[in-house]
Amino acid sequence: MGLLSFLRGKDVRRFIKRKDSDAGDAGRALEELRGVLYSELRTSEGAKRQQQRLCGPVVAMTFNFLVAVGIIMANKLVMGKVGFNFPIYLTLIHYSSAWVLLAIFKAFSLLPASPPSKTTPFSSLFSLGVVMAFASGLANTSLKHNSVGFYQMAKIAVTPTIVLAEFILFRKTVTFNKVREFYTMLLQILALAVVSVGVAVATVTDLEFNLFGACIAVAWIIPSSINKILWSNLQQQGNWTALALMWKTTPVTIFFLVALMPWLDPPGGFSFVWNLSNSSAVLISALLGFLLQWSGALALGATSATSHVVLGQFKTCVILLGGYVLFDSDPGLVSICGAVTALLGMSVYTSLNLKESQESSSSNQTPKQNASALKPKSTEDTTEETNVKDDSNAV
Repeated sequence: MGLLSFLRGKDVRRFIKRKDSDAGDAGRALEELRGVLYSELRTSEGAKRQQQRLCGPVVAMTFNFLVAVGIIMANKLVMGKVGFNFPIYLTLIHYSSAWVLLAIFKAFSLLPASPPSKTTPFSSLFSLGVVMAFASGLANTSLKHNSVGFYQMAKIAVTPTIVLAEFILFRKTVTFNKVREFYTMLLQILALAVVSVGVAVATVTDLEFNLFGACIAVAWIIPSSINKILWSNLQQQGNWTALALMWKTTPVTIFFLVALMPWLDPPGGFSFVWNLSNSSAVLISALLGFLLQWSGALALGATSATSHVVLGQFKTCVILLGGYVLFDSDPGLVSICGAVTALLGMSVYTSLNLKESQESSSSNQTPKQNASALKPKSTEDTTEETNVKDDSNAV
């Protein structure tokens, strides 16, 4: 009887109830962990969060800078020593290789999930694929038919074109409600102007005019600007990751590159001699092309279209100054002063952007914190507090 009365006692019933509650909490915690892992690995929102955690602005832009320098050397080798003078054909090989690598990622379930089709219209993905074909193909064609100075002038013209295109397409402006915002915008415009002038002084040493090359350069400016804007906007607004967006748009790009080949490439591309050394050089260029597209998409998703253009101009100035410091090249005092001026303007623009992004992130976190503080307690929280009070009274 003593043992039976003990088992029926209040303390034993409370202990058994607490064990059942602990088992239920453990089960709920396990289900929550399973849901979090699924959300992080198999949904577009989770994949986007992972990309933001692993590839912040500094990592993405550094990755893009290193790959861009590498592909410049590889393309010089392919078009110079190897003699593969077919820019659209080379771009087609780059994107075809990228699509094959993405298909391998897809087969091994390594490709991040895409957002639902209803969230992003097919017209947006199709437009990005078309614009990307013209931007990449015309860039290589412009480099072939124009002098380096004229090519750099076209690249400098991309910056104001992006500002104008963002205003036309997305009505992206800075509000003038605060004097501080106005001065920040004014400083950013001045910094971009200093960067453009500095790059022009540093790199534009020859302006040989070629009518066909000039038409190609002018035709390249608008697709290049729209391409950067769409990449940045779709990733930041539509929960797209870089690899998922590449997987959806690359087939469209390949189709339009095939259509551009007969018009812009010289004849003889399919009769090129594919020996081991030539094939190896082209494949290395293709691998770097995939990494350049990926790193460029990461940089555009982490920053903005204008910041990505400034990064390209930074790359140009660093290559010029690096050749002067490391390889005893002599670009001239005027070019060196222009490069240093451009780097100073880039530093000011980058610091202003980082400060603005920090302020916007802190302002976005404040409403969330207030909402969590005002959030009413759930029934489970009230039950847990009641159990704790009962246990403390029992003790």
